[in-house]
Amino acid sequence: MKAWQFMKAHEPLILTEVDEPIADRGEVVLDIKAAGLCHSDVSLLEDEMFPLAPGGEPPLTLGHEVAGVISEVAADVTGWAIGDRVGIALVGDSVPGLSRDGGYSFRVVARPEVLVRIPEGVSYEQAAAGTDAGFTAYHAVVAAGQIAPGTKIGIIGLGGLGQIGARIAVLEGAEVFVAEVKKDVWPLGEQIGVKRVVADITELADEQLDVIVDFAGFGTTTTAAIATVRPEGRVVQVGMGREESTISTRTLVVNQLTLTGVRGGTKEDLAGVYDLLATGKLDPSLTVISFDEIPAGLQQLSEGKVVGRLVAKIAD
Repeated sequence: MKAWQFMKAHEPLILTEVDEPIADRGEVVLDIKAAGLCHSDVSLLEDEMFPLAPGGEPPLTLGHEVAGVISEVAADVTGWAIGDRVGIALVGDSVPGLSRDGGYSFRVVARPEVLVRIPEGVSYEQAAAGTDAGFTAYHAVVAAGQIAPGTKIGIIGLGGLGQIGARIAVLEGAEVFVAEVKKDVWPLGEQIGVKRVVADITELADEQLDVIVDFAGFGTTTTAAIATVRPEGRVVQVGMGREESTISTRTLVVNQLTLTGVRGGTKEDLAGVYDLLATGKLDPSLTVISFDEIPAGLQQLSEGKVVGRLVAKIAD
């Protein structure tokens, strides 16, 4: 079968023929229906210092946001059957596209403990986006952000993760405020129930935000979040647009703030995202492309030209 494989940094993905996987002991095989494209893949292609996961040695089929249908089940696996619709949670030490061959192909191996059932009414494209952008945003807002009905939350960045996080916060009953530099994206904030959209989070200082989630991470955004959140508030760092930030430790200490980082989520977070998608009230903006368009899609991500989340439709 065909697969888009990573060889090394600063070289494009190569379309190659690879053997079809089989289910070894304790494994299942999925026929891939959709695979999300992620900035992590762009980083891998552009930065020779970006780390591969243990076991993920080139040539490696990328694509860690995977949704599909189980087509083979090892004899010792229980609780799962051929035909089950599933997404792969990015947990544990066997992550497709990072530590083993992933979703930029047509079949993939997975362990049953990382599978989450896709509810009726949720498309494969939505399910694929949910495995990373969805469950990371959910964990950042709900678990790390500790929101409850009435919580005043600020979201920095209304991109692929930010728009999902903002909408989840709205559905959880929070008062949601957004900082987004791209004014052409502001109408999306209004559509998903955001109370106010501004260009810079510091413009929301008068709102006395309980928590701020920074999905951008451009250094200055982290600094601004620390300066803006209310005393005894929380700042959750998700984005890594820059690897360093200079913050006021005085503000952090005097205001007794909590600063925490988030880089993923749990199976329970993914199940929570799928439940919200099934209601139809969470409907993130997706751009769907074909398998052949994956390299071009990654280039668009690199150039910042993608609105929402980019997902490759692999099969019907």
